[in-house]
Amino acid sequence: MPRPSTGTPSPAWTDPDCPVARALDLVGDRWSLLVVRDAMDGARSFTEFQRRTGIARNILTARLRRLTAHGILAQQSAPSGRRLQYVLTDVGRDLFPVLLTLRQWGERHAFEPGEQHSTLVDQHGARVPDVRPTGADGAPLDVDTTHVRKTGGPAHR
Repeated sequence: MPRPSTGTPSPAWTDPDCPVARALDLVGDRWSLLVVRDAMDGARSFTEFQRRTGIARNILTARLRRLTAHGILAQQSAPSGRRLQYVLTDVGRDLFPVLLTLRQWGERHAFEPGEQHSTLVDQHGARVPDVRPTGADGAPLDVDTTHVRKTGGPAHR
């Protein structure tokens, strides 16, 4: 993935010392994450992304360029050889746990009880279990059991 110069942080970063802020600078807007979500669900063409998301063409064009420039998506020839398609790179595939956790948070907090919503299932059709982070000792981790270790600049969460 392209990164700013290795010494001095790029002024384009919202908060250059914080990994959360840098990740949000790369993929933190609504449309980028929905494009990545749909790529994970098999969308490959501009038309498919537009149909699935309802995004305006100019916004979709900008998001696809940005995701490609940052190594999250790559362009390759479609099987027909007549058009280019977008595919997730390994960097893009690494966003799976992020989208999974965001999906599970949404299932718990963005719907009324009993309201219908899509569900992510594994290759056997079973619902994907909730993601729960654990420490090296297996103990559950949460906001009360973790902290950010300062590595040179101010500590950020």
